[in-house]
Amino acid sequence: MHPGELATRLKSGLLSFPVTHFDQDLAFDETRYREHLAWQSGFGVAGLFAAGGTGEGFSLTSPEIDRVVRAAVAEVAGAVPVLAPATGGTATAKAQARAAQEAGADGILLLPPYLTEAGQAGLVEHVTAVCSATDLGVIVYSRANAVFTDESVAALADRNPNLIGLKDGVGDVELMTRIYAKVGDRLMYVGGLPTAETFALPLLQLGVSTYSSALYNFLPEFALGFFESVRAQDREAVYRKLNDFVIPYLDIRDRTRGYAVSIVKAGLNAVGRDGGRVRPPLSDLSPAETDELAALIAKVS
Repeated sequence: MHPGELATRLKSGLLSFPVTHFDQDLAFDETRYREHLAWQSGFGVAGLFAAGGTGEGFSLTSPEIDRVVRAAVAEVAGAVPVLAPATGGTATAKAQARAAQEAGADGILLLPPYLTEAGQAGLVEHVTAVCSATDLGVIVYSRANAVFTDESVAALADRNPNLIGLKDGVGDVELMTRIYAKVGDRLMYVGGLPTAETFALPLLQLGVSTYSSALYNFLPEFALGFFESVRAQDREAVYRKLNDFVIPYLDIRDRTRGYAVSIVKAGLNAVGRDGGRVRPPLSDLSPAETDELAALIAKVS
């Protein structure tokens, strides 16, 4: 898919990060993963990020990421754009971007480098190197140890024609205002804070026209309805849904670090779709927490 076409497609609707399914030995379970993708792609989502944050991409080896991406591409068969991750240091990220293009992915989500601290000049070179390694459209994730200033985003947009988007994992209102004022619609902007529904309405005013929903994994109709309320700027509906489900969900999620991923698999288990377990160093919800989540889901299902 041409980068410009990909950007237009992604901006048109809600985005999602499918979980990655593991078997009892915590090896990739392709059969269950493909069953999940077949279900996910049937609700009208605008794009799927394979092996991303909610997909535990940080715990996957490069060969595993390649398997996950190839499975996703084969399963959705062009019905929904599939974006693959590029992770780690520059050499690894470049190799993963090339592998994703060979696997038939439609785009790349460039995640922050693991652990390493870097200045803006180094981050700009890192993103440019990955963009240069592929013809696919690239979305860069601004988060953690890779938070980009407005000057850096503008430089990257000028240098890299296939850079199509910025995913915001910071939620800094001033920074997003500066970025949009400087770069405008040259890029698309994706909400990427954990449980993005919480921030979706205010970020819409800053040019963040879509977001990636983890809730879509187990409550696709609720997630799509929430997105429609945000797009319509229906404040009453948004805050009702926040109070009915999202905020109580956050109360469970915030009990343990890493639950932002674990609770999504627990949600799938709660609706009878077998999300399975997370890989260490993440930990699964307790049985009592899973029951609490199931009761919460039942109220909005």
